[in-house]
Amino acid sequence: MLASSRGRVAASAHLAPGVVINGACDIGEHCQIDAGVILDAGKDGTIVLEDGAHVQAGAVVAGTVIIARQALVQAGAVVTRDVPPHSVVAGNPAQIIGYTVSDDHAGRNTVNQAPSAPGVTRSSVRGVTLHRLPKVLDLRGNLTVGEFGRSVPFDAKRYFMVFGVPNAEVRGEHAHRTCHQFLVCAHGSLAVVADDGINREEFQLDDPSVGIHLPPLTWGVQYKYSPDAVLMVFASEFYDAEEYIRDYADFIRLVEKKD
Repeated sequence: MLASSRGRVAASAHLAPGVVINGACDIGEHCQIDAGVILDAGKDGTIVLEDGAHVQAGAVVAGTVIIARQALVQAGAVVTRDVPPHSVVAGNPAQIIGYTVSDDHAGRNTVNQAPSAPGVTRSSVRGVTLHRLPKVLDLRGNLTVGEFGRSVPFDAKRYFMVFGVPNAEVRGEHAHRTCHQFLVCAHGSLAVVADDGINREEFQLDDPSVGIHLPPLTWGVQYKYSPDAVLMVFASEFYDAEEYIRDYADFIRLVEKKD
């Protein structure tokens, strides 16, 4: 291993032979860095690997980058942007291709599908439910409907829409303290990852009759947007910036305190 004097490596981190560390690098507890990895922060940059991050063989991380907790950088990837918690990235430049299903990186999430008939499917993520709403097919035009307080399990105070998202981009990456959300992809398709601090699942939204309910204290991520995707979100509260939880470590602390 070739290491910079400006680096910090936690005692429980594992670095394989042939790892090169240049510049200011902070490697957290239980990180794993495989053979041939290059961590090059340069003269002015800083690389941070949070606890449990895994960088596979031959990957390059360059510049000022945070590889968040339990993230997985696949072999040969070139990373120049932050990598979110639990995400799996690959390619050059690295893009998110999935999310880890467990903290030991045992695999990526399987996609939870909505029921085929109108109804509700419960998930392993606390309070998160996937809904198939009624859909009427008609030669004059199709229709799908939801009722607040019934098929949508709260009364909405606002809505917003997200569209024109480049495929490589990730939206969400936050939780709410008190706000419920109900997400419907009105056009196109996208994937939603829901995380309660213990369990994570991925859900496919590819039909306007499918919706997902994210209760408070659920970390939500949306990605894999198709070029024509239009996401509609109904929220139980008016907008309040203070109600958002945007740091994953803060989210975990709040979940642990609640439990």
